[in-house]
Amino acid sequence: MTRLKGFQELKPVNEALRVFLGAIQTKRLKTVSIPLDSALGRVIAEEIVAQNDLPRVDRSAVDGYAVRANDTIDASQFNPITMTITTKNKIGSKETKRIWTGNPTPQGANTAVMLENTRQIKDKVEIWIPLAPGENVSKKGEDIKKRETAVRTGTRLRPQHLGLIAALGITEIRVYEKPKVAILTTGNELVEAGNRSRENQVFDANKHIISALCEELRAEPLDLGIARDNSKDILQKLTSGFTADMIITTGGTSVGAPDLVPETVSKIGKPGIIVHGIAMRPGMPTALAVANGKPIVILSGNPVASMIGFETFARPVICMLLGLKQEESRPSLNAKVTKKITSTLGRRTFARVFVFQQDGEFFAKPISTKGSGAISTMTMSNGYTIIPENREGVENGEKVLVHLFDDVKMVGKECSENW
Repeated sequence: MTRLKGFQELKPVNEALRVFLGAIQTKRLKTVSIPLDSALGRVIAEEIVAQNDLPRVDRSAVDGYAVRANDTIDASQFNPITMTITTKNKIGSKETKRIWTGNPTPQGANTAVMLENTRQIKDKVEIWIPLAPGENVSKKGEDIKKRETAVRTGTRLRPQHLGLIAALGITEIRVYEKPKVAILTTGNELVEAGNRSRENQVFDANKHIISALCEELRAEPLDLGIARDNSKDILQKLTSGFTADMIITTGGTSVGAPDLVPETVSKIGKPGIIVHGIAMRPGMPTALAVANGKPIVILSGNPVASMIGFETFARPVICMLLGLKQEESRPSLNAKVTKKITSTLGRRTFARVFVFQQDGEFFAKPISTKGSGAISTMTMSNGYTIIPENREGVENGEKVLVHLFDDVKMVGKECSENW
């Protein structure tokens, strides 16, 4: 064991993730049928195939008049074309029919002119502009053709997906069940928020952080409570978490005498601990395990390190359990750093930054590193940049890729010095 001896070897981040994911035995995910109105953010478990063309017929895209394009070739404000209004569903040469957005175009018409470009005089209409065939008309099957796949299995459903599915007349769909993630925090010093605490105790923040990160992905967190720094309590609470699809723990993963989580996990089931000690900052003590077929991510007890560890190792697993076709990464952009960022050669560094936009360009201001226990550095930042293992920092003015977890502010020159 590495306890009391220090980490003899640190595994590179990419290698640790590869070995961890390779040890997880993927199982067939359970599905459930739910109403479409409850499906926002869920991952669809079936192919949605159009049973009809969408739209089913040619429809007007404007309020105006349905006409034949050839009849408008010479139209202008100085030379308007006059047409006769008809109420029939078929128009002939120099005939037109009043039409509203979404109305089927009458037989014989192949375009529609907007009301703003016409003037009605009794049963006649003056048209002031020429039109091309198909202009201002939504063609049959233009959106989705019959038997075409509208939404693929493994898609995270956004509002636009729900709208497309509803437009096809579907009101109920099958989605993958939300994966259950059991969360255990450890440490003699921890006390639940809301309870009275002594000076040497701290309120448990990690449980709320990790639970929220799970819910953000639409996974269901299960609270296993707080385990004290003894193997019996840790083992008992860990065992109760095996009803979940995955277990995440925080604390008790370093190399001190009270750090008992990796040792206890190894006793639960095979293969046990796969990686312990990763070349990253923060989050070096992170451990990864699989026991009784359940993936277990053992995170640092420091809040910032636990968040970075979750992003790096728990997020890919949850995405897999959700049924997503690939990992769902956070939005990212390129930005110039406003100050040199230092890092340690041989370790991947996750540097917190505040990104702002000024004069059409993005800048990233490094947030001073107060340590991986300083939660405020995460609230003061809106993203992080990754400095590779083979770099010794980033120079002032250098462009970096920033992964965003909050909005980007736009500031003027007079404000930029304060950001």
